[in-house]
Amino acid sequence: MGRLERAMTIGAGVGVGALLARTWMRAGRRYELRDRTVLITGSSRGLGLALAREFARRGAKLALCARDADELNAAREELAASGAEAFASPCDITDPEQVKEFLAKVADRFGEVDVLVNNAGVLEVGPLEAMTPQDFEEAMRTHFYGPLNLTLSLVPAMRRRRDGRVVNISSIGGLIAVPHLLPYAASKFALTGFSEGLRTELAADNVWVTTVCPGLMRTGSPRHAWFKGHPLKEYRWFLFGATLPVLTVDPARAAKKIVDACVQGRALLVVGAHFKAAAKLHALFPELTSGLLAVVDELLPRAFDGTREKVEGTDLEPPRGGGIVDRLNRFAARRFNEYAR
Repeated sequence: MGRLERAMTIGAGVGVGALLARTWMRAGRRYELRDRTVLITGSSRGLGLALAREFARRGAKLALCARDADELNAAREELAASGAEAFASPCDITDPEQVKEFLAKVADRFGEVDVLVNNAGVLEVGPLEAMTPQDFEEAMRTHFYGPLNLTLSLVPAMRRRRDGRVVNISSIGGLIAVPHLLPYAASKFALTGFSEGLRTELAADNVWVTTVCPGLMRTGSPRHAWFKGHPLKEYRWFLFGATLPVLTVDPARAAKKIVDACVQGRALLVVGAHFKAAAKLHALFPELTSGLLAVVDELLPRAFDGTREKVEGTDLEPPRGGGIVDRLNRFAARRFNEYAR
């Protein structure tokens, strides 16, 4: 056997061995969700609601929270009607006192939390010159300090039991900084770093942390995003990017993949094949992807004659009709409870 053949044989053996080792490790970490208590933040609509549906389908008990009581109640009623055991209480995760009260209610209802899903999010769209320090602070409170407080509250009991899961919903924007989303990207990068470091510190206690980085999903989320600079122009480009099936991921399919990753105790899940490819490209060739994104930035609206006042998407969408993109967004919004209020 020549050197090339030996190298190929060794390489194949190493590859098969690595695959078998990964399969064995994941099998050893598999987690039964039936009758487990799963706490999901931001679970009244969008991806949070899709995750609640999927966890419920697998027999988990649900502890749900969001800021809007009406939206949350609509989500709870839907889940209960499908047979899920769901407790819901309004909570702003940026307020430590509200978090403390919510966790006490969950403990009274279900006892200890087995799975924590940090999903709550806010989104502001616009160029840097339209953003204020307060925009960055709000994003950090929601995407970093909120998950931090919940994690520090719940993880000690998981470590004592040597049993638990933490799922942090970051974003492709937590791996690649996209223009006109800087507060969002900065705070999601913070969550990604915290989540990956947390996994290394909890692994010895059999508490597995999964970092999830979804791409754009068809949830109807432009309705509840905030837009600055030239709000209508920003809304239109973001609506296009967050609605078309070719560019986006179906939330129900994403939820299934995320729950699978939780069950398997995976380290990282990037949702969407094209987003996964983009993340790998950026890791290998950051100057290339940064250059491409700089070209994208040149195509986006500027704010030199714009405004720093933010406008919610609900005030920018056309009241009736609209084009195919508007209709697709409305369909997704109805499907994922974006019209509860």
